[in-house]
Amino acid sequence: MLFTLLQADTLAEAVQAAPVPQEMSYSLIDMAMKGGWIMAVLLVLSIIAIYIFGKKLVQINRASKVDRNFIDDIRDYIHDGKTKSAITLCGKYDNPTARLVEKGLERIGRPLTDIQAAVENTGNLEVARLEKGLPFLATIAGGAPMLGFLGTVMGMVRAFFNMANAGNNIDITLLSGGIYEAMITTVGGLVVGILAYFGYNYLTSRISDVVFTMENATIGFMDVLNDPESAQTVKAEE
Repeated sequence: MLFTLLQADTLAEAVQAAPVPQEMSYSLIDMAMKGGWIMAVLLVLSIIAIYIFGKKLVQINRASKVDRNFIDDIRDYIHDGKTKSAITLCGKYDNPTARLVEKGLERIGRPLTDIQAAVENTGNLEVARLEKGLPFLATIAGGAPMLGFLGTVMGMVRAFFNMANAGNNIDITLLSGGIYEAMITTVGGLVVGILAYFGYNYLTSRISDVVFTMENATIGFMDVLNDPESAQTVKAEE
């Protein structure tokens, strides 16, 4: 009985003396720091992507604000022979639709083909202005995951190199720690790439809506100029 009690005490002391495994916990910032210099590059790319997205979104929102009665007001001014008043009305709106109609009004008196060509050229310039910066956003969407994968491959190479140098003292934590640190760059690259990809597609769809509005305004404006009553008024004004 005494021997059993001694064994129990010895076992209890061994359990108490045994080291308690501690759970490793890292914050997102700590994990990102373990990704190395590639995480710094991904951070810069994410800041650039956010800047481009915010800037283009503000620009597109401004371009999409068009008065529903804009073309009707232009038609009334042209019918009344008030071309200068129509040009002044266009100057009150800071959007592509008003600028291309203003360009057409400034060409009144020339052949309709010349007016239409001027309007279309202005529209192309406005679309190019709206799309400026989007190719770089698309590049970030495609390049960020590739950079993340590059960091993972480099981290795996470093982990296996450390294992090779460890010789017979190989510890499983040596490999597992190197692998999870290497995978951090892949996660970071995917996050940046996915956000940039969704942002690019969203901005592209919004630009398509603006282009559709511009095309409708161009058709409506050319219909006004082709109207016999408008043609007589324009000639009388000349």
